[in-house]
Amino acid sequence: MNLLVVGGAGYVGGAVTDLLLDSEHNCRVYDCLLYEEAYRKDVEFVYGDVRDHELLSRHLAWADAVLWLAALVGDGACQLNPDVSTSINEKSVEWLTGHYDGRIVFLSTCSVYGAQNHLILDEDSPVDPLSVYANTKLGAEKALERKNAVIFRLGTLFGVGDRFSRLRLDLVVNTLAVRAARQGRISVFGGDQFRPLLHVGDAARACLTQAAGTARGIYNLHRQNVRIIDLAYQVRNHFPDLEIEVTPMAFQDARNYRVTSQKAQQQLGFRPAHSIDEGIEQVKELVESRRLRDLDNPRYANLSFLSRFATHCELQEALAS
Repeated sequence: MNLLVVGGAGYVGGAVTDLLLDSEHNCRVYDCLLYEEAYRKDVEFVYGDVRDHELLSRHLAWADAVLWLAALVGDGACQLNPDVSTSINEKSVEWLTGHYDGRIVFLSTCSVYGAQNHLILDEDSPVDPLSVYANTKLGAEKALERKNAVIFRLGTLFGVGDRFSRLRLDLVVNTLAVRAARQGRISVFGGDQFRPLLHVGDAARACLTQAAGTARGIYNLHRQNVRIIDLAYQVRNHFPDLEIEVTPMAFQDARNYRVTSQKAQQQLGFRPAHSIDEGIEQVKELVESRRLRDLDNPRYANLSFLSRFATHCELQEALAS
């Protein structure tokens, strides 16, 4: 198959392309390199914005299936400029549905469930988006309803997908592991909020498996639901001298939800292969071996990086440069 990986230079995209390089598929990456300075993987590459419809159309015509990974990701990052976030996350997908009839694999987020403290949420549960990010993903989901598309609502990702693409250090498991390795202590605000967690490699494998699949509709993907305070103590298992400070106050992020991935397990055979402990060890090894030279570099965190572009025009220029 000819597979077009839109957003293939990103956190999930890096893991996807590594899997594709070991497969029988023909792979082409389409990406604007927002967070990267170069793309040097041994795979066909197209430098492009998802809003450049003329350029994107030419590559869609080549593709048997599209893995649509491109997005501005995260509540804070999308809130910086809601118009740009909507154009990339939602409007580009709406355009795709009118100009492509092949197979689509689309990444959404469990953040669409918002704050639902006492329920285990499945794909038919009510949604409660609390952010621009979650709302744009819901809009994109709706646009894909009548297409040959499988939609994965991902839990909060963690771990190392590949050794080249940018590692995200603004995700809770990765953040706690880095702080534990660097500072010997971590702070937890509240701690009772739940997150469904998923290794980036398991997300990538699900994408590749379904590129040639026939399933349609929405599927939750996660490994396990974990309270943030319990996650902190799990991190301490890898750093025995770690100090944990718990602040008894409401965290600014109001999301609190648990999900079930039973539908994906039963219908798609989804079985996560990577544990939270494995993800912690992966990040720990990168830090301790000095493979990440400047851990304070804003490029490792979506909000910090995009905050450098103070105006709409500056962000537009960054995306188009």
